[in-house]
Amino acid sequence: MEYLSTVIYVDDVEETLDFYYQAFGISAAKLHESGQYGELNTGSVKLAFAAHPLAQSHFKQNYIRAQPKQPALGFEISFHSDNVVAAYTKAIQAGAEPLSPPVEKPWGHTVAYVRSIEGTLIALSSDIEPELE
Repeated sequence: MEYLSTVIYVDDVEETLDFYYQAFGISAAKLHESGQYGELNTGSVKLAFAAHPLAQSHFKQNYIRAQPKQPALGFEISFHSDNVVAAYTKAIQAGAEPLSPPVEKPWGHTVAYVRSIEGTLIALSSDIEPELE
């Protein structure tokens, strides 16, 4: 088995792709002509977004929508940055909610947390393999 992608269900796929470009400099790799599905250019494992109606067409069960004004869902996505302070500032300027400013951890790397416009928790780290402490 091989891990292929993470798909986050959102209200507006194109707006979300634009936010990730403005906030993190990650361009869209694909946007379906319907506007209901898009992927970011994140390498071999894709970070994708699908509109809620598309998600509901795949399965009939309800799910909890990530929403910026509600408590965050119990997961985060992580991005590596050589300059976490600059990445954090850029993300906030693009509309991310600041959660935890950049802090240098005892093991030597810097970590910050923001929340994206669709409500996803995002860790920004100067280390490619974050520690648990």
